[in-house]
Amino acid sequence: MTANASEFDEFLNFFLPTPQVAQDTELLRKIGFLPGLKEMLTVRQVHALEHATVWILSGLPDRRSSPQTDWEDNSGLGGLSTEQGFYLYGQANTVDVRRAVNQALSRITHGEWNLAVHPRCGTNLSVGMLLTAAIAFGFHLVLPRTPIEQLLGFGVAATTAAQLTPELGRIAQQYITTAVPFNLRVREVSSVQDSWGRPAHFVRVEWIDV
Repeated sequence: MTANASEFDEFLNFFLPTPQVAQDTELLRKIGFLPGLKEMLTVRQVHALEHATVWILSGLPDRRSSPQTDWEDNSGLGGLSTEQGFYLYGQANTVDVRRAVNQALSRITHGEWNLAVHPRCGTNLSVGMLLTAAIAFGFHLVLPRTPIEQLLGFGVAATTAAQLTPELGRIAQQYITTAVPFNLRVREVSSVQDSWGRPAHFVRVEWIDV
């Protein structure tokens, strides 16, 4: 992580609260009458647990025992989060998945909040597409409507979005699409087929008030 990224994180942390164990429980107590709120909060926490599990299966060392900060996930694993749990796709046996998900839950809820963010998350793709479209539209409005200028504008938009997406995608994951799974308990890990018939593991969770 660069110095500028660290400074930006400090800026965000000044305005955004540090994750608290009972934050979603308290939110539900106050405004739990809102339709879909619990489901949304659950999916955010499941999403974080999914990412953390993929990191553990990729061999990510415990940051408390390893000074390594840059780690590439070459496992080829992927996931899909739902309010009941998450599907895990890729080559892994059930015993390893069960071990990894329990270790992931323990590590992420005991301070390793960075495990909630993953570079291959679909959030990054969505952010990249949105950025590209927004910047391209801006160039479309200000540049001449000739094909060469418009094509040049799109190229600059795509290049700019590609540079900004990794950091903005990370921020979107950290503060919008994931949350530390303080309220989750792992119920079971099973080998299944998803709705499209693809083999996967399904990690079923349940919500607990803390």
